[in-house]
Amino acid sequence: MKLAFFGNGRMGRAAAARAVDEGHEVGVVLTSQDASRAPAETAALLRGHAAAIDFSTGPAVLAHVAACMQAGVPLVEGTTGWQAGEAEARRLVEESGGAMVYGENFSIGVNLFYRLVDRAAELFGGLPDYDAFIEEAHHAKKRDAPSGTALRLRAMLARRVGRDVPVVSTRAGHIPGVHRVGFDSAADQVTLVHSARSREGLAAGALAATRWIGGRRGVYAFADVLDEILQAAKGGKP
Repeated sequence: MKLAFFGNGRMGRAAAARAVDEGHEVGVVLTSQDASRAPAETAALLRGHAAAIDFSTGPAVLAHVAACMQAGVPLVEGTTGWQAGEAEARRLVEESGGAMVYGENFSIGVNLFYRLVDRAAELFGGLPDYDAFIEEAHHAKKRDAPSGTALRLRAMLARRVGRDVPVVSTRAGHIPGVHRVGFDSAADQVTLVHSARSREGLAAGALAATRWIGGRRGVYAFADVLDEILQAAKGGKP
C-alpha cells in the first residue's frame, strides 16, 4: 500500500519506519509546516494513497479529516487532544461516505489492558473499602497531560465505581509510556500496569488498522473493532 502520514515526530517516524518494514510505500509526509494549507490543497497531495495515518497535533485533526475525505482516502487517527471536535469529524466522514478509525492508543497491548482494567473495576466497583487511582508517566516532550489513555481509563473506572478517579501525571526524560491502575484499601492494594518499551506497539496497531479499514465506510473506534482487526491480522483464521 502507498500510505500518507500526518506528523513527523517520534510517533510518526516510528509508524513510517514500520510501514517500510512491512513492505508499504511511504508517500507524502505532511508536517506542522504544512498546517497552513487549505484542506482542498492537502487533498490534492493525498489522492492516490491507500490510506493516511495521523500522529500530529489535536488542533490539526479536523483539517486532516476534511482533506482525507475530500481525497477519498481512509484515515487512521492516532492523535490525542481533539475529542471536542469528534462530532464534526463524524459529520465530515459520514457526509463524504469515507472512513476513519480513531483511538487514543493503537497499542494492541494497551487495548487488551483496557479490558483487564474494565473487568477489575467491575469486581472492585461494588466494594466501598477500595479506592481506584491512576498513575501515568511519559517523556518530557509529550504535550498532553493526562494522556489520552489515562483519560480513557478514568472514564472506564468512573463508570464502574460510580465516582471520579484521580489521575497523577509525570512528564520526564524519555519514558515511552507507563499506565498504572490501582485499587487501594486499608488491608491491601491491587495494581495493574502497562509499560511500553518503545513506540513499536502503537505503530504496529496503526498499521493493522490501516489494513483493516480498506473498503469500509463510517467512523470506528479502534477498541470497538479490535477483535476484527486481530482476526484480519491473522489472515481471517480463528
